[in-house]
Amino acid sequence: MPLSSSAHSSSVAIDPADLALMMLVVLVWGMNFAVIKLGVVSVPPLLLGAMRFMLAAFPALLFFKAPQVPLRWYLMYGMTIALGQFAFLFTAIHVGMPSGLASLVLQSQAFFTMVFAGLWLKERWQANQVAGLLLAGGGLVLIGSAHGVAMPLGGFALTVAAAVMWAAGNTVSRSLVRLGPIDQQAFVVWASLVPPLPFLALSLVLEGPQAVAAALLHFQWQSLAALAYLSWAATLFGYGVWARMLSRYPANRVAPFSLLVPLVGLSTGWVVFGEALQPVHWVGGGLLMAGLLLNLFGARWFVRKTVAVRP
Repeated sequence: MPLSSSAHSSSVAIDPADLALMMLVVLVWGMNFAVIKLGVVSVPPLLLGAMRFMLAAFPALLFFKAPQVPLRWYLMYGMTIALGQFAFLFTAIHVGMPSGLASLVLQSQAFFTMVFAGLWLKERWQANQVAGLLLAGGGLVLIGSAHGVAMPLGGFALTVAAAVMWAAGNTVSRSLVRLGPIDQQAFVVWASLVPPLPFLALSLVLEGPQAVAAALLHFQWQSLAALAYLSWAATLFGYGVWARMLSRYPANRVAPFSLLVPLVGLSTGWVVFGEALQPVHWVGGGLLMAGLLLNLFGARWFVRKTVAVRP
């Protein structure tokens, strides 16, 4: 049955247990940005990415059998949602993107996911989703317009690029449905073998062997704690649950939940680092969150309005 059929429509109800898991992922990912900021203080961002996925893969792969999935799917997932997303995101925070604001901008992935799923997987768009996309786009424009010392334009652009990579990885996860039932947790674990070597190569070329050697020789316990959180909580648990949800529900039902992550990310950034947003950031963030609400709950309103205007 095609993915655009009614069985996979955006009206599919989400099981309460799955909803609880997704909300826990929201909490874990929201705190993730503050952890990244702490991690890149003493470890170059690309080296941190290599170490994150090495720790995510080992020793976890000893406890999971590799799903029988063609190699290209591991490569596509690993190079997009892992290497692409975090190379851009870690570098964005390293060059000065506030952690709370990064958590907000990154969630534009929900709408990039909707676009990719519509173009690649032929999942239908509804009027409320298009309206939500327009609201979110306006919010991103406002946020990007307020670049300056507190938010470098380069950091903003890198974060948007990270969102695009995350959306591409979401679409890969959703495409795996066509291959039949697979263990999504095991897939995430084995896909974590893909990014470490590319990350390390990029680190040696762009950050330099001296920076890599210095970080390894002076590795601190704070960096180890950050690395453990990023590898086990954010990656293995977070992306394992996320991939499982994308295998059960349409992408346009799952992806918008990540827009709740900034509620945690902004709060954590304010409490831990004293990060404060400008008024234009709040307005842009409000539009972005309004896009989420319209995407999630606007279908019924649009249906009622359509019925009401019929002769």
